[in-house]
Amino acid sequence: MGKARAAGARTKTPAGARGGGTRPNSNPFEVKVNRQKFQVLGRKTRHDVGLPGVSRARAIQKRCRTLLKEYKERDKSNVFVDKRLGEYNSNVSLEEKMLKRFALEQQRQHEKKNIYNLNEDEELTHYGQSLADIEKHNDIVDSDSDAEDRGALSAELTAAHFGGGEPLHKKPAPQPGEDGERPRSRKELIEELIAESKREKRERQARREDALELTEKLDQDWREIRALLARRAPKPGNREQEKPTPDAYDVMVRELGFEMKAQPSNRMKTEEELAKEEQERLKNLEADRLRRMRGKDEDEDTKPKHTSADDLSDGFILDQDDRRLLSYKDGKMNVEEEQSGEASDRESAEDAGEDTREDDAEDSSGSEGHSDLESDGESEGESERPGQAQQRASGHVSPGGSGEAASTELPYVFAGTRVVLTILTAPEACEDLKSLLSGRPTEEQLLVLERIQKCHHPSLAAGNRAKLEKLFGFLLEYIGDLATDEPPALGTIDKLVVQLYNLCQMFPESASSCMKFVLRDAMHEMEGMVEAKGRAVFPGLDVLIYLKIAGMLFPTSDFRHPVVTPALVCLSQLLTKCPVLSLQDAVKGLFVCCVFLDYVSLSRRFVPELINFLLGILYIAAPNSQSPGYTLVHPFRALGKNSELLLVSDEEDTATWQRRSLALHWASGPPARTETEANHIRLSCLAVCLALVKRCVLMYSGLPSFHDIVRPLRALLTEHLASCSHPRELQELIRGTLTDMEAQEQHCQPLICAKSKPVPLKLFTPRLVKV
Repeated sequence: MGKARAAGARTKTPAGARGGGTRPNSNPFEVKVNRQKFQVLGRKTRHDVGLPGVSRARAIQKRCRTLLKEYKERDKSNVFVDKRLGEYNSNVSLEEKMLKRFALEQQRQHEKKNIYNLNEDEELTHYGQSLADIEKHNDIVDSDSDAEDRGALSAELTAAHFGGGEPLHKKPAPQPGEDGERPRSRKELIEELIAESKREKRERQARREDALELTEKLDQDWREIRALLARRAPKPGNREQEKPTPDAYDVMVRELGFEMKAQPSNRMKTEEELAKEEQERLKNLEADRLRRMRGKDEDEDTKPKHTSADDLSDGFILDQDDRRLLSYKDGKMNVEEEQSGEASDRESAEDAGEDTREDDAEDSSGSEGHSDLESDGESEGESERPGQAQQRASGHVSPGGSGEAASTELPYVFAGTRVVLTILTAPEACEDLKSLLSGRPTEEQLLVLERIQKCHHPSLAAGNRAKLEKLFGFLLEYIGDLATDEPPALGTIDKLVVQLYNLCQMFPESASSCMKFVLRDAMHEMEGMVEAKGRAVFPGLDVLIYLKIAGMLFPTSDFRHPVVTPALVCLSQLLTKCPVLSLQDAVKGLFVCCVFLDYVSLSRRFVPELINFLLGILYIAAPNSQSPGYTLVHPFRALGKNSELLLVSDEEDTATWQRRSLALHWASGPPARTETEANHIRLSCLAVCLALVKRCVLMYSGLPSFHDIVRPLRALLTEHLASCSHPRELQELIRGTLTDMEAQEQHCQPLICAKSKPVPLKLFTPRLVKV
């Protein structure tokens, strides 16, 4: 419990009423009572009663003394503050102020300069300058002519000019009676002093010139003596020691110092700008070709130059004097002679014009007739035709040769089947593209396709994208037609694939849809043949080339792809449902195997159809055996009509065979004309099959079941090697393949039961209970 408050305890007064006497507060609203929520015993309460009005008045007075004064002087900067010691202290006398200031100055100098000086010497000054320096009298007098006595004046001259009329140095004036000389006046003394100073100046100048002459003479003598001194030739060893070989760092620093700095270049143009420039260039070349084909000159197409208003048209040249002589005959003017003269002049002028025109035609056709071909050939790598090259080399061109050459040139801008300069449209059908490309060399076909793509770039117009998407399908169909020709134009197809690849990169979706459509037709045709006859035949060369192109245009290492996956299914169906009935089928099957290996070369996907087909090719190339030790799978048979299709029994054909690549035109061409040619094709097929087997061995060597997969192949290769009827190259290839098979390690291990600890029998354990 707390102490009880005394009855006579004094009450607290408000804070505002504590200072002076008590003032009656007539207004109770000016007093604020701070009530407490809880009464705590033993706590001294302050500020329980306040006077807000009094506190506000005090705050206003304080602001007037401080903030108001600063506000009034906010824009004033000419305030002078006297910081001298005791300046504003009226209780200190003037002498005390001076003493305190002197003591403070001495203290500051002692603290800054003489911290470590024990000799407390005072330095007296006069007007801020030390008296010790003043006593030295170091007055500097500049005089370029006076080399001696610099900075000092003679006593006589000083007394004469600054004496004020008194005798010089207060010397006693000579008496008139001494030596019979009269006293000299002041004017005479000044003249004497001036003459003496001039004399001294001339003497100093003479001494200076003598010293300069002696110096020049000494320099000349030294030059003569120096030529007589013997020079010692430096030794080669010392020279090598003086100039050490620079290290790699020094060499690099010097190279960087002499390295050419990068020069600023123009910004790189965008694809749209490049396409637009190429289109304009082709337009200009096409206009030039059409002009030359029609026989027009450049001057006819060019517009006349601007003629100024001040031009007097007096820039002409008179080629000949066409003035006529005035003559009369029988009192009349002779007109017939004038007309005959004009006619003869006109005929001669026409003859001369024809001659000059023929010469100009020859020169232009010989030198400038193919200027656009040269420029375009340099830029795009075009090749000239043999006839044009011979004609240009010989230099003899007919007068109309320029127009004929222009008409036979390759157009620069294409629109359907005609050459148009203003309206540019791509081929709308495959027949239009065939009409443009058929009958032209391969280089010109590539150039036509390139110019069509440049003239119809997607950035040039809104509908160009759809046109180029159609061009991919047309070009793919055109390649199929080339493959079905007799003989197939495989070289042209190989170069047209580049244009297909460019279009596929620009429009991958449309290219994939076109390729899937082609593969779908091939699969439907093969399925219909299987349903009708029970077996299918290998397709034509166009479908095989489509499968090859699909692997070149699209990625083959994806796990699933909308184009490559159907192509893989189509290849596997060809190897399983198409029997080998002729040499053409064998060639097509081996081509399918090559394409299959190209597809899976990156993913290393195991293809059992491929191994089975190679096994069948090796089987039909060896004599049939009763117990082969392996089982053939469809489409091959162990015994039958074509079970020994690739067997060669003629030793002469075997000896004359030379290994070379298997030509693809054998797949679509007629059968071999002679038996020797057929045997050579059989041996070539066997060589390709062995090469594919070796590739498979190297690709699938990491599989755990590798040895089980290649066991039938190893047995057949052993039979081929034991027959000894093959050429030496094939035998070496067989030995190398068998060596690669045996060199692979065994990855799989036999299955065994897992070793585990026997489980003991359950026993009844007694239950122990504590008592």
